[in-house]
Amino acid sequence: MSVARLRGGTLYDPTNGIDGERRDIFIRDGRIVEDMAAEAIPPERDFDASGMVVMAGGIDLHSHIGGGKTNLSRLLLPEDHRNDARAIANRPGEGRYMRLPSCGTCTPGTLATGYRYAEMGYTAAFEPAMIGSNARHTHLEMGDTPIIDHGAYVMMGNDELFLQMLGAREDFQRMRDYVGWTINASKALGVKVVNPGGISAFKFNQRSLDLDEAHVHYGVTPRDVLKTLTRALAELRVPHPLHVHASNLGVPGNVATTIGTMDAAEGLPIHLTHIQFHSYGTEGPRKFSSGARAIAEAVNARPNVSIDVGQIMFGQTVTASGDTMMQFRNAPLARPRKWVLGDIECDGGCGVLPFRYREESFVNALQWIIGLEIFLLVDDPWRVSMTTDHPNGAPFTSYPHLIRLLMDKSFRDERLATLDADAQALSVLGGIEREFSLYDIAIITRAGPARLLGLKDRGHLGAGAAADIAVYREDADRERMFTSPAYVLKDGELIARDGTLLTTPTGGIHYVQPDYDRAIEARVREFTQANLAGRFDNVAIGEDEICACCNGGKLLPVACLAGHGANRP
Repeated sequence: MSVARLRGGTLYDPTNGIDGERRDIFIRDGRIVEDMAAEAIPPERDFDASGMVVMAGGIDLHSHIGGGKTNLSRLLLPEDHRNDARAIANRPGEGRYMRLPSCGTCTPGTLATGYRYAEMGYTAAFEPAMIGSNARHTHLEMGDTPIIDHGAYVMMGNDELFLQMLGAREDFQRMRDYVGWTINASKALGVKVVNPGGISAFKFNQRSLDLDEAHVHYGVTPRDVLKTLTRALAELRVPHPLHVHASNLGVPGNVATTIGTMDAAEGLPIHLTHIQFHSYGTEGPRKFSSGARAIAEAVNARPNVSIDVGQIMFGQTVTASGDTMMQFRNAPLARPRKWVLGDIECDGGCGVLPFRYREESFVNALQWIIGLEIFLLVDDPWRVSMTTDHPNGAPFTSYPHLIRLLMDKSFRDERLATLDADAQALSVLGGIEREFSLYDIAIITRAGPARLLGLKDRGHLGAGAAADIAVYREDADRERMFTSPAYVLKDGELIARDGTLLTTPTGGIHYVQPDYDRAIEARVREFTQANLAGRFDNVAIGEDEICACCNGGKLLPVACLAGHGANRP
């Protein structure tokens, strides 16, 4: 038995309603337990957290950390890896090139990804765009990422079999079973839809597909796709709502489409991801403006809707998206001028291109403003998760800076004053007085994502929770505070101290196992054998195989909901 105590810390644990209370935390065999004084078992390890802030380990519910397009992102910018100061030897005799395979700022390698998350106090991150036919690769890459727990949402809504069935108006139950089979076969935590139907439509030379516009080949609309998938996930009792990258990403005037997407769920749970990119108006002389207030009001009025923001930060990054339609349109904007566009097995596609967000750019400045406005105008922090859509808006290592922007109005105003004057003139950001509290930060980076994903033993500090804990030294400079925690514990093991790694355990893989009629496999087999390169018998990933993929990491299946709509966030 392993017993430890974290002593004297000030806890922020929104799941259990704890807002700045001084308490000890007791840990036994990797789990948080009640006060063990009555058991008279002295702790083997005693961590002094007096005067420090204690939170559960951070959870990033949308971060591109595995899969084909993530690797393409790493390959597309070799200069980003070569120029990373962390790739240079800092000890005599240490070879620089030994570090190059896992460094970089925009899209770090697998090892560096796990290290940097842990160094900031994050203990879990989830890949939001796993293609079913590429699921093994995704799991292998996530399994090669040390320390952090992980999982992925499988992409649907553009795969040919789904669109064939939907276009033929096949029985909904068969479509629901196909969704269940896909989740199970790919060992996914949920379902992601990117530009519903639009990736497929691009292959038929459609250059845009609005919410109620018909696919030129299948005759279905994005609304049809959304309604089918949200209903299917509700009936399959998958905890995480449909994860939606809406139509018209980046298009001025897309506010109406975004709000229409919320209503397409017809009251069922729906999660709109990187919503900053879907919150653009057409006001002003340049016909580009902030739609943040309209989006925030729409979210506030619809309790079934949750979002993550996809905040942009200034500097070099690389954009990697399954939205080939959008990435083809953006290719002329690539900086440096190089890009990749691809497709795989009639399943989906991807576009990868480097991009530099510039403070002096009117559009980029307004994007930065819009993201912060959404954070600050949505009333319920439980339905807003902190993301940069890593690496699309910025690397995940930008989170401490983003936290300071949300918590410190004077700092936020200073940064706003340096931006393009026309963008400032169209902004209401300077008039927003709200500052996030430590309790709010614990919600949007820990408790909220855990609830949205159905992770009942993560994101909080109550008895029975995994002892994933971050301890921060109190500091008025919140960026410095959240950059280097005093202690980070993963499953009760001290893995980092003051931003320096001490050990690199293997994280676990979270996935769901929905109940579905396995008769659907005959239909999938027929389609696979007729159209795809792989054999149907090799598609589904078994539990023993996924354990091997993840280097022996723990399998952490998330139980599906006990009843329709039960325990929905």
